[in-house]
Parts: sequence; structure tokens; C-alpha cells
Amino acid sequence: MERSAGILLPIFSLPSPYGIGTLGREARAFADFLAAAGQRWWQILPVGPTGAGDSPYTSESTFAGNALFLDLEQLAAEGLLTQAELEGARVAPSDTIDYAALHRDRDALLRLAFSRASGQAAQVVREFTDGNPWVKNYALYRAIKTHFDQTAWFQWPDEALRRHEAAAVERWAVRLAEDVAFHTWVQYWFFRQWESLKTYVNDRGVKLIGDLPIYVSLDSADVWSERREFLLDAQGRPTKVAGVPPDYFSADGQLWGNPLYDWNAQKADGFGWWIRRVEGASRLFDAIRLDHFRAFASYWAVPAGAGTAKVGHWEVGPGMDLLRVLTNWFPHITYIAEDLGILTDDVHRLREESGLPGMKVLEFAFSGPDNAYLPHNQQAGCVCYTGTHDNDTAAGWYAGAGEAEQAFARQYLGAEDAEGVRKALLRAGQGSVAALFVAQLQDYLGLGSEARINVPGVAEGNWRWRLTELPPMALASEIRQLTYTYGRCGA
Repeated sequence: MERSAGILLPIFSLPSPYGIGTLGREARAFADFLAAAGQRWWQILPVGPTGAGDSPYTSESTFAGNALFLDLEQLAAEGLLTQAELEGARVAPSDTIDYAALHRDRDALLRLAFSRASGQAAQVVREFTDGNPWVKNYALYRAIKTHFDQTAWFQWPDEALRRHEAAAVERWAVRLAEDVAFHTWVQYWFFRQWESLKTYVNDRGVKLIGDLPIYVSLDSADVWSERREFLLDAQGRPTKVAGVPPDYFSADGQLWGNPLYDWNAQKADGFGWWIRRVEGASRLFDAIRLDHFRAFASYWAVPAGAGTAKVGHWEVGPGMDLLRVLTNWFPHITYIAEDLGILTDDVHRLREESGLPGMKVLEFAFSGPDNAYLPHNQQAGCVCYTGTHDNDTAAGWYAGAGEAEQAFARQYLGAEDAEGVRKALLRAGQGSVAALFVAQLQDYLGLGSEARINVPGVAEGNWRWRLTELPPMALASEIRQLTYTYGRCGA
């Protein structure tokens, strides 16, 4: 990775008249902003359809796209929606996403568009399905979920269907054929729009960094259709679930509840499921951040039914057996190891052996001069962040830091007050030896904790912040000058 800089902003945080960021004109305008700012990377979060809590890390599919991100104006331009329907979908400007309203209204609007889709285009959709075998299972999963009033797959009344037996799958695919076709079309629209946006972004000298969550949701098309990949009992329930032990974010640890992988079965299969998964991600992104990298070395396993993650224990992960497969199959992909959290020697050894760049977060750095995240202690080739989506904004972090941490930050950064610390933090990241420096857009805008994306361990109220308008191009000029000064500027 060449010396460069980028900005972190989720798709859902883009402004738009329709209640949530989309793949439309505002996304293209932000790509123009990034190019004007000399940024060569746009980092986003997972873009799959979200499940409980609207978290992009609890997706209903590791392959599918989020229908809420569809550009409605493009559908209208194709004659699939009327101007009156577009106007009806508009919502008042707000810096908070109302997911309940979107889930209530958007499906009906997309079904209208589907009802007008030309039969002549059906061949294109069939070609899309043939090239993306996961679509059939996902579309059927969504159709069945709708039929059973959003009940989780492991509670569906048809036992053969729960087990994904071929005869039952075929029977329900015929019974719900119209709904399956609808969800297939939605995915076709999503990936066609994504390809168009990605081409636009890349043509401006900007590449996309996406996240590959370490785990998938229990209630997902992935677990329903490929149960053999996971540690599940005869009823399809996890025997152990994922989480992390008590740490900086939570005294009780974090009980994620995702099913764990059957690593022995996956290794025996040559990690075919992971190969397909990364291949799908490579169509979306130019670089992939491997979420929770430490789990590839060892992961926290919690007995199913436990009340907190405290009672878990460490188990050995797939290590280089998996990483070697992924790097050999996809040598053209840039990987970033999200090596944060409780790091033990096995994690450090795995990252060094894999050769993947790790992450350094400046908001974690100011405990003293020996902190590994301080710019003078970073290693060339790493990726430096002011903070990630799991951190507060730079302004919010400083406001909430303890007195000693604030004092050391002011001393180290040569700043006198909160605003000085925010600006100096950006300069420190840009000037670090890291190959890539990434800041949240909120940090350049000077926004506080009201603009935080996620608070780990808190189930409600996350993933809702968004811009009400695009940042001014004057800010792009300021960022470009800073990026140029530290040798990170794009062409």
C-alpha cells in the first residue's frame, strides 16, 4: 500500500432526501469531494441487509446488498417509479435515521417498482442469478421470512424447510415464486447500481475499503442454507456463541451471540465458504478490512445461553491455514488486519506471519510515551486512524477523556485546548509513518459525540447518524493541503 490517506464514512451516513444514504448522486458527490481533498480511499462499513438492531455487523446475508441503499431516483429514471412516488418517499432533513419508518415504507415502494419491471429485462436478471448462486437461497429466505411474519428461520414450522432439505426448498420456492422474484430483482438493482457507483469512484482515483465481519448472524440465509459450516445442534441452535471478554469497552465483555464456525469441517473443505465469501466482497471493494482479526489466532467462545461473555474461554482459530488460502486465492486484494482489542502473543505472531498491515488508533494512544499507538511508536506499513466506527469522534473522545489523558494529549500534540487537540490529532495521523491514514469525516468537521456511529456493547441507538448536507468544498481544499504537506496526496 502506497503512502496515502482516506476518509471513513458509511453509506448510510450520506445525506439524501429519502431518510438514509444511498448509492445515488450524493455518493457520487462525496467521491468528488474525496478526489478534491486528495484522498485515495473511501472506507465504508458492511453493506449487507441488516437484522436485529440495524447493525451492519448482524446481516441477513454475507453476500447480499442492503435494499435501503438503492437509489430511488435511478429507479424513477428507468420508469419504475413515478415522480409522485418519489416525492412521497422524501422525509424531512435529519441527522438521525428512522429505521422503523424506512422498513415500514420502503418495501412497498420497491414492490411497486418491481411490478413495473419489464419482462424483456428478465433475461438479464436470470444471468445475474446464474452468476451469483447465493441469490436463490437469499431471495427464498427473505420470502419465507415475510411469509412467516419475520420469524427467525430456526423457528419456522416446517422442519424439513428449517433443515434446508431439497424437496422442501423446492416446494416453498414454487409456492412463493412471486416474492422470490421480487427479492431477486432487488439484489439485481443493488449490484448494478453498486457497480456503477464503484466505477465512478475509481475513475476519480479513489478506492473503496470495505469491512468483512468475522461472524455472520444466526438468523441469516448463510446459516440456514449452509448449517454444516457452523457449530450448531440438531435443531440448528448454536452450542457456543461469539463474543469478547471484558475489555476497554465493557466490564462484562460483549456477548455477540453469533454462531461459531466449525473450523475442522471448513478446513477439510479447503475453506470453500470463505473463498466464496471473499470473492463476493472483492466485487464490492478494492481493499478488505478483516474484522476482529484476533479471532483468526484465537477466539472467545461463550456457552450458549450464558448471560454475559465473562464465562467464555479462548479457543484456537484457523490461523495461517485460512489466511494462506485467502491471500493465495486473491493476491490482488489489499487486506487490512483489524488487530484491536485484547492482543496476545499469538495474534502478533499471526499478523507478522501473514504480512498484513495492522491498525493503530490514535484515540487509544495517550496513556504515556510507551504506548504503541503513538505516532513515534508506529511501524511503517500500518494503517493509522483517529478512531474507527466503534470509537467516539475526536472531539467527543477528548471531551470524555480523563484529566491525565487530556494533559498528555495536549503535551504530546503541542495543543492548548480541545479544538487544538482535534486539529493536531489529524496532523499527527497524516504525519505518521503509517502507509495509510484514515479519519472519520466527523473529525474533519469538528463534530462531537452526537455524531458517533456506534457504542460497542450497547444494543440500541447505534448506526443512525448521518449528514444533513455534504461537506463544503472549502473543507476539501483544507484537507488536500494537509494531505499534500505530509506526502499522502493523490494525483
